[in-house]
Amino acid sequence: MPTLYSFAPSPFGDLLLAGCESKLRTLLFPAANGNGRADPDPTWRRRDDVFEEARSQLAAYFAGHRRRFTLALAPDATPFQADVLRALRAIPYGETRSYGDVARSIGRPGAARAVGGANARNPLPIVIPCHRVVGTDGELTGFGGGLAAKHHLLRLEQRTQSP
Repeated sequence: MPTLYSFAPSPFGDLLLAGCESKLRTLLFPAANGNGRADPDPTWRRRDDVFEEARSQLAAYFAGHRRRFTLALAPDATPFQADVLRALRAIPYGETRSYGDVARSIGRPGAARAVGGANARNPLPIVIPCHRVVGTDGELTGFGGGLAAKHHLLRLEQRTQSP
């Protein structure tokens, strides 16, 4: 089955969405290539109709009206990475966890660094909220979209969280 792609507007530029007809597999932040978009693989085919629901849910999230994504997902992940991705999806909107917290939540208390590696390879940032993972001291650590984007997402969630 061919990989299809489209773009979704965001506060950071156009996000690249890719997957198959029924499942989203990848979300990429704009590249530093000067055109404000990530470049799709040349073998992928553009089909804007396929990811209408993803674009709609992302727009609602950025507007502060959506706290959870209900999209069909198919991230490429090892079993360990899949455990981490499930744990990331369990972090409540507007809250953060440390890498150690995530490691403990998957039953691997000594695997904080490995969790960091899996978090860094999250193929669906925002949708699978890796931005909610911070250093043990609460400091913002790496993020594929950049620390400014991570800070923006965390502020958005804290601002729109109900008391």
